[in-house]
Amino acid sequence: MKPVVYIDRKTGERIEESVMGDGALRFAYETLLGRTLWPLLFGSKAISSLMGLYYDSPRSRKSIRSLTSIPGCRPEEAEKPAEEYGSFNEFFTRRLKPNARPIGDGFTSPADGRLMLYLNADADMPFPLKGATRRLRDVFSPNASPDVAGRCYDIAVVRLAPVDYHRFHFPCDCRTPAPLHTIKGEYHSVNPIAIAKRPDLYADNERQIVMCEASFGRFWMVDVGAFGVGTIAQTYSGVEHKKGDEKGYFKFGGSTIMLVAEAGRLKFDDDLVKNSAAGLETRVLCREKIASF
Repeated sequence: MKPVVYIDRKTGERIEESVMGDGALRFAYETLLGRTLWPLLFGSKAISSLMGLYYDSPRSRKSIRSLTSIPGCRPEEAEKPAEEYGSFNEFFTRRLKPNARPIGDGFTSPADGRLMLYLNADADMPFPLKGATRRLRDVFSPNASPDVAGRCYDIAVVRLAPVDYHRFHFPCDCRTPAPLHTIKGEYHSVNPIAIAKRPDLYADNERQIVMCEASFGRFWMVDVGAFGVGTIAQTYSGVEHKKGDEKGYFKFGGSTIMLVAEAGRLKFDDDLVKNSAAGLETRVLCREKIASF
């Protein structure tokens, strides 16, 4: 498989992504033996939970150095030095120094990650299009689904890699009048290596979905679990939220946040539209502007 490449938004350069655990991912998804182990590895939360226990323990501190050595990790932005964290997960879910992620205008990215847009998507169109058989409708359940009848949607997928800041935030002023809805599922990796072999994972992995009401209408935040994600922690409370307020965090593992809004309610920035049309993700930062109302 070709290297994973994304666009660095600040420089416009194409960057080859450094994948933590690249060899293990390729074994699991690109070999016959690896694929026969899918039910054991990804069919339940057991393996991810065991990994979570280890990464919560002080014995995991030695793995912090491995993570900080990967390009893009930016440990200098953490609120305290890396050596002061008591476990790998404590560093992985680190908070940042004040103003490390200033709040931009308009509609902002909920997280650090690599963003891909799917615009004007029918709810019954296979998603994420290349090789998928499951629909956007399947990402939701009857208890969490948007009103999909005859409508199209704009979808922003923000894929977090292990090197990223793993707390996520509300992208605009909004309300969450309904409770969070959790859909149990599998725990496949969300890395492109996995998506190439299992494109339906956005509809098959565990999801936590909340409907938000904003000035431009309703939108949905879909937090997707993944291999190694022992926990998706929701830290928000109440109904009213300001742009940039923390919503939650992922423990160890690459993860994904999907933003789903009725088509045309948001005008996504031209560079993101252009890159997505070319099949390329764009590296964005949490609280950075990605669209206008």
